[in-house]
Amino acid sequence: MVKLSVVIITYNEERNIERCLESVKDVADEIVVVDSISTDNTKAICTKFGVRFIEQPFLGYIEQKNYALTFATFDHVLSLDADEALSPELENSILKAKSDFTATGYTMSRFTNYCGKWIKHCGWYPDTKLRLFDHTKGKWGGINPHDQFFLEAGCTIKHLNGDILHYSYYTRDDHLRQVERFTDIAAQAYYKAGKKPTFIKMWFSPVAKFFRDYFFNLGVLDGKAGFDICVLSAKATYLKYRKLKALSRDHIA
Repeated sequence: MVKLSVVIITYNEERNIERCLESVKDVADEIVVVDSISTDNTKAICTKFGVRFIEQPFLGYIEQKNYALTFATFDHVLSLDADEALSPELENSILKAKSDFTATGYTMSRFTNYCGKWIKHCGWYPDTKLRLFDHTKGKWGGINPHDQFFLEAGCTIKHLNGDILHYSYYTRDDHLRQVERFTDIAAQAYYKAGKKPTFIKMWFSPVAKFFRDYFFNLGVLDGKAGFDICVLSAKATYLKYRKLKALSRDHIA
């Protein structure tokens, strides 16, 4: 049976972290938390669970997660966000995988709770994530704030039954604040990558995203929550390119 390091990054997660830690305590051989200097009770809650707690000013989502991996004692890692937890079925699947780790990495579905409602459409489920892996065979990448773990070429991947339970937003205002924060980060990342805010991307991409998520991905079946998600997702697409345009204009000026 392989030994498993559970690795989590946090910042002011007192509302979520205990649920996350409770869900992994039976699959983890160690729990590593890298915290971006929280000012709430995150550290005190983690201490109750005996985690290895490292404080590090935030480096960026991708950078912070790669930094956190350096503290994993074991090669095999389960990576979770603080607002996530394992379903009982996924916990059992991970325990089975530990006893017969035949792939380099394992994907799993993520099921999101939005303002108290589990979202089955809007393109949000199944939201397949690679979260269990041999961390010596890959690294975190992507474009901030959207991180993704990439395995080396030739690695094998299998899928596990069960869900990561994602407790995303408790209120619509939480979502709005996250949209503002994430679009700031995304615009900066796009600017550094040399991406351009074309007219089509800024004005047509948000409309296309709403219609795709609300109608083609059946967000309409998720009721008011589905409508709010699709509207704010479209808004996020627009804001990302509007902020990128402002950065580009400021640079020219």
